[in-house]
Amino acid sequence: MVKTAWVTDSTSYLDDELRNHPDLYTIPLTILLDGEEFSDGIDLTPAQLFEKLKQLKNPPTTSQPSVGAFQTLYEQLANDYDRIVAVLLSGKLSGTVSSSEQAAKLVEIPVTTFDSNILTYPMTALLKKGMELLEAGLSLDSVIDQMEKIKGTNETYVLVGSLEQLHRGGRLSGVQFFLGSLLNVKPIITFEDGALKVKEKVRSEKKAKEKIFDYFRLSYEKHQFKEVYILYGLHLDHANAWKAELKEQFPLLKVICCPLGAVIGVHAGENTLGISWHNGLN
Repeated sequence: MVKTAWVTDSTSYLDDELRNHPDLYTIPLTILLDGEEFSDGIDLTPAQLFEKLKQLKNPPTTSQPSVGAFQTLYEQLANDYDRIVAVLLSGKLSGTVSSSEQAAKLVEIPVTTFDSNILTYPMTALLKKGMELLEAGLSLDSVIDQMEKIKGTNETYVLVGSLEQLHRGGRLSGVQFFLGSLLNVKPIITFEDGALKVKEKVRSEKKAKEKIFDYFRLSYEKHQFKEVYILYGLHLDHANAWKAELKEQFPLLKVICCPLGAVIGVHAGENTLGISWHNGLN
């Protein structure tokens, strides 16, 4: 029996099942606030982050785990496992995938690095599906192939809480930030091949939400997927309001509210709110 260790990064959202899973390991990203380093999910919560952001003298930054951090983890896992599968946030947003791939060349245990093209709970859903398929007896190649197919069906639409933070973090161009600020435009952000793109620009938050729900409705009527993820920065009550509306319209749907976490919060802001789903995950 081949024993497999699963690895993910701290931008994933781990529910109780995954937090207690004996074969899942998490490697943290780093947040730098006025010269002080914090490990995401270990010594800085989103609530603490957003409080600190109000008092910063310099823009906050984030960084991927080092090659050495991955190498150390992989060497430790080699004592108890035969292979490693790392499911990580989009390589277009972070160098985390690259760090894992470089570390894999330095260790003897086989490592498969999977770029999820996404982050937070949509990434978690891919991780869960991979674990489920491997447990069901599929070969690792087949599992990775299935995960690749599913990740290509993801749709994510987000209202970013702070265009300024997204711009400062290099995730939004200066022109888009300037226009959004000047005209009070609410850009709907989506993912295309793992990168952030402006899907549409809407004049009010209410209209933007209506547009996002329209995107959702069209996909749901076509694909009849079973679950959707509401992603939020800090305010669970806002996420629950969207959840209630979705449950009223689609009572059979499983709606999961999940916080974005501190690293993503640095770039997106506490008022961020969005929804995500996989059309191919049933």
